[in-house]
Amino acid sequence: MATNPSFTSTPRIGSVNIATANTGRDGTGTITSVLTGVTAGTKVFEVTVSPTVTTTAGMVRLFISQDSGTTWRLFDEITISAATPSATVKVARNTTVYTNLILSGTTSVLGASTHNAESINVFAFAGDLT
Repeated sequence: MATNPSFTSTPRIGSVNIATANTGRDGTGTITSVLTGVTAGTKVFEVTVSPTVTTTAGMVRLFISQDSGTTWRLFDEITISAATPSATVKVARNTTVYTNLILSGTTSVLGASTHNAESINVFAFAGDLT
């Protein structure tokens, strides 16, 4: 057990664009790395998904790997609403806040996939622990 508390000292933003359809929740198929932890750990505060195209109702799935992306486990799903963005209609952007999402070391990775073959930006806002 640590004798001193850990705090986030270095802010980080992981970002990736995903567009390959993956209907699996079992950790198979195309899963793209968004953010990798550091030795002391990385705390993810929130994840925002922001489509760049017209969307149909679907999901962005977040996975965690503890072995550098070899094995993925489903962590959460973020809903994507159907929307046709234009000058007067916003994209179906969605943010989820986390209080307990820690990437526990350098082999711990947050990954994402999209249910539908639609271009979606995924942002992870985090801080490295000290």
